[in-house]
Amino acid sequence: MGLLPDAKQSFSIPLAIRMRPTTMDEFVGQAHILSKDKLLRRAIDADRITSLILYGPPGCGKTTLSQIIANTTRAAFGQLNAVTSGVAEIRKFLADAKEKKNFHHQKTILLIEEIHRFSKPQQDALLPDVEHGNIVLIGTTTANPFFTISSPLISRSQVFELNPLSTEELKTILLNSLQNVERGLGQYRVEISPEAVEHLINICDGDARRMLAALEIGVITTLPNGNGIIHFTLKTAEESIQKKAIVYDQKGDSHYDTISAFIKSMRGSNPDAALYWMAKMLCAGEDPRFIVRRMVICAAEDVGNADPHALLVAHAAAQSLEYVGLPEAEIIMAQAVTYISSAPKSNASYMGIKEAKDDVSMGRTMDVPIHLKDAHYPGAKILGHGEGYKYSHDYEGHFVKQGYIIEQKGRKSQKIYYHPSDQGYEIKIKERLKKWRE
Repeated sequence: MGLLPDAKQSFSIPLAIRMRPTTMDEFVGQAHILSKDKLLRRAIDADRITSLILYGPPGCGKTTLSQIIANTTRAAFGQLNAVTSGVAEIRKFLADAKEKKNFHHQKTILLIEEIHRFSKPQQDALLPDVEHGNIVLIGTTTANPFFTISSPLISRSQVFELNPLSTEELKTILLNSLQNVERGLGQYRVEISPEAVEHLINICDGDARRMLAALEIGVITTLPNGNGIIHFTLKTAEESIQKKAIVYDQKGDSHYDTISAFIKSMRGSNPDAALYWMAKMLCAGEDPRFIVRRMVICAAEDVGNADPHALLVAHAAAQSLEYVGLPEAEIIMAQAVTYISSAPKSNASYMGIKEAKDDVSMGRTMDVPIHLKDAHYPGAKILGHGEGYKYSHDYEGHFVKQGYIIEQKGRKSQKIYYHPSDQGYEIKIKERLKKWRE
């Protein structure tokens, strides 16, 4: 509709590919690893690349960076995709690389995109050629390599994490694409509103490729006005990029990082952050049972006896999820999350069982005192089991002083594992135990 006749051929290649930088000076973002004083930048400029794993979310520049290395190196360069490349293709490439090294003294750089999709045996098959210097491996991955790539391959490579592009970096890329006549959309007279720019940047979630795809479709499908100007409005942006892409891998580090943030927000008494992270998981399709299981654990581990009701609320949410189902169960989950987050906190119970387990694991396992042993079976009394046991309910206040554990050698009193805090209901527990222990 808005496509100029002489631009038809160029638009057979997506804008994100046409605008891909070819030099380090054109590259936008990742200053934490690519500033001129950084190791990776120095290695690229000096053509001294060793095997690399480039790890980061979609659209942050992993493949672009690899292509720039290909443009600047004097080495032979090859590219494979772990999704489409077969064993025969890989073996042929490795054999050619070995020949180049042995007979032509030329090193070969091999880029493998989505390397995490190779099985561990396939990854290990690369080891001999990496180790003997037949290839310099560059692997790109959206999954945490420490979860998905074999340890031997990791140990022979440098791992660099690329971050999602910032708002300013995305804006720079977007405006460059609108102004570039040769490779971008500069042949059009586009007036884009600040609201449209903000929407494209926010919705793409740090993914420059997705942002440029939406920008391109919006420009080429919008009719210019009588003066030949294409008005790219907020409405155009909303139509061009329909739904926010949530970067979330249910089997990778996004899964673990997000649930970690969720738990730490509840522990840190921040119900707003906890609600946000739960919303992200739900929108990304995370199993709600996994979420409520973590809530139940948090209620016991981090709230504990400072507010015993937190565990009841979390357990009720878990049961209600099975009974009600989504989406209505989200309301109940939200109630539980805000209750746990807002409750007084104590990890005294959790720390108590940890210390007790350490003593059992590392020290001598103590026998049960004879007066506490089971005395209900025939012959128990002959053995003296239960003799001298004092039934608590027979005494005032339903409490009587007696030993419940054999005293450890060198100790005058029983070791204390549970130290109630000064938070919430645990204050009362602390007072009772102080009186009883004395």
